[in-house]
Amino acid sequence: MPVFSALAVIAFLVLGAGTARADKPAKAAAPAAKSWSKDGRLLLIPIHGTIDLGLAPFVERVLQRAQQGDTVILDVDTFGGRVDAAVRIRDALLSSKARVVAFINRRAISAGALISLASDVIAMTPGGTIGAATPVQMGSPGEGMKPVEEKVVSYMRKEMKATAEAKGRRGDIAEAMVDGDVEIEGVNKKGKVLTLTTEEAKRLGISDHTVPDLDELLASIGLPGRTAEKPGITWAERVARFLTDPTVSSLLMTLGFLGILIEFYTGGHGLMLIVSLVCLGLFFFGHLVVDLAGWEELALFLVGAALLVVELFVLPGFGVTGVAGIAFMLLSLVLALEEIPKMPFDVYWSLGLLRSALARVMGVVIVTAALGVVIARYAPRTPLGRRVMLAAATPAGASFPAETAATQVGQTGVAATDLRPAGKALLSGQRLDVVSEGGYIDKDAAVRVVAVEGSRIVVRPA
Repeated sequence: MPVFSALAVIAFLVLGAGTARADKPAKAAAPAAKSWSKDGRLLLIPIHGTIDLGLAPFVERVLQRAQQGDTVILDVDTFGGRVDAAVRIRDALLSSKARVVAFINRRAISAGALISLASDVIAMTPGGTIGAATPVQMGSPGEGMKPVEEKVVSYMRKEMKATAEAKGRRGDIAEAMVDGDVEIEGVNKKGKVLTLTTEEAKRLGISDHTVPDLDELLASIGLPGRTAEKPGITWAERVARFLTDPTVSSLLMTLGFLGILIEFYTGGHGLMLIVSLVCLGLFFFGHLVVDLAGWEELALFLVGAALLVVELFVLPGFGVTGVAGIAFMLLSLVLALEEIPKMPFDVYWSLGLLRSALARVMGVVIVTAALGVVIARYAPRTPLGRRVMLAAATPAGASFPAETAATQVGQTGVAATDLRPAGKALLSGQRLDVVSEGGYIDKDAAVRVVAVEGSRIVVRPA
């Protein structure tokens, strides 16, 4: 399906490798220590696999509920993920009242490095790594990763530096993890982004402890023998992460708009409109839970849906109201796919995420139109299609029921549904698919057959 190839355009940024200064500045002053208590809660949050937009609200929720005196341990083992998700987690860590410990259990690469640097304490297992945080983006299929613009690298360089300095760590080391043009004497060579091993991170003051496992970590931070609580993902968050998967969300959008298209084609039966709104509602539910969509996008979506309902059941034909409804719904879906994070808009635009969201929605529209053409051509030939689809869509020369063939020009009947211009009419006791010759005809109005062209019955007001 073309829509799924369009998913490859989605810019999943992997924070990758870095920048630093030629001179070696003094270590940043340590921030004021957070108060904590051995009697406070001990919470464990896994930061595993790809860092995506479904992980951010879960981490934010746990950190918001953590109180002063609590200790939160991040079990980090990741090669990175989306920069906007990492920035959201980073901001939540910096504003948390609890003491946060990043336990790098093997690796904190890319977005994982930014998250770890935002923690109060960093502990690493032997053989671990941290760094390689240069932002990159996915190219077209077959192209692999592509470099981002210089302003994006500059932004991430300062974001990493500010994060490290906020926790009393060397900002130049953090910059070197983003920009290969930064050279630190005795640490890295120019042109090579910085990734540190466990021993190097400890020597340079990035890591505070080297421990083999969680039990040793707890002992080293003064909480020996404690059992950590493991906050679970709520059912809503679990469902939302499934619904926001690019493949699932694109499928929901496709089915939603295909249902709208079929609804107009079948003359307003209502069933396909309900199916359409359910699919689009599920799409919105998932993105609302992960904080991609807000009330503004939801309101825009509902306004568009209301305009479509008015167009289907109140106004004749398909005009400005229907077009405006679809436009509002498309716009709401584009805005729901991406949240503009707390970064300069020109930097965010350069990341290509908003353009990718627009490409996804446009891909859905193209696929929906193509499927609509196929359904209009072949569905009326099937038993189910003959009961649901309009005969007006049946190609010339296709087979049609005997009662349709028996319909005569000049025959009169009653419109069984609104004709806009397609619908159904009662002719000689038979409920048949018809199309109005000129425009809208109200339900129960008298009609006269003016033409029978194959399976296409054309009527006008009697």
